[in-house]
Amino acid sequence: MQEPQPKGLITEPQRLRALSHPTRLAMLEILAIDDSATATRCAELTGESVASCSYHLGMLAKYGFVEPAEGSGREKPWRLLQRNQSWTAEGMDPEGELAVEALNATYVDHTAEEMKAALRRSSREPEEWRRVNGSSGASVYLTVDEALALRDELLAIAERYEARATDPSLRPAGSRPVRLFLARWLARPYDGPAHDEESS
Repeated sequence: MQEPQPKGLITEPQRLRALSHPTRLAMLEILAIDDSATATRCAELTGESVASCSYHLGMLAKYGFVEPAEGSGREKPWRLLQRNQSWTAEGMDPEGELAVEALNATYVDHTAEEMKAALRRSSREPEEWRRVNGSSGASVYLTVDEALALRDELLAIAERYEARATDPSLRPAGSRPVRLFLARWLARPYDGPAHDEESS
């Protein structure tokens, strides 16, 4: 039985390369939270110039990630075409593998900077929210099936709240957007079968 494809799976190398820029990743997050935003709004939140944000929004539109949204005023707002984006090197040719590698590096670096910025401003958050920022880690021994099952369990927890992103009426009073970064990686390169496998 073939595994279901992840939501918003990107398979074209040129689209993967188009996302390999921290400003564009930041804009996708802004649009996911605000539903729509202008280049001016993106500039306020990213620290980039309005001209730079206009350019990056245009590039995101060119590769099918955003489109113009309805709005009033002189400056046009933009909205996401697809709320979820995912990528994998599995099944890709060498060009695609390199594009995935570049996007992975950009995404992790961008996310790390976002996390550090949130931690730096924690002391300026209301006291009850300061405990939300943070991270935890663990090293555990898992089989392939167990590791994938753990991935699915963590994603299922996050998906409990997914509908709130598009339906404000589902958001409890006092709720705020909280970014989650669910990651897993092999602690060391593969160095052959385990000892007990060799002796069996």
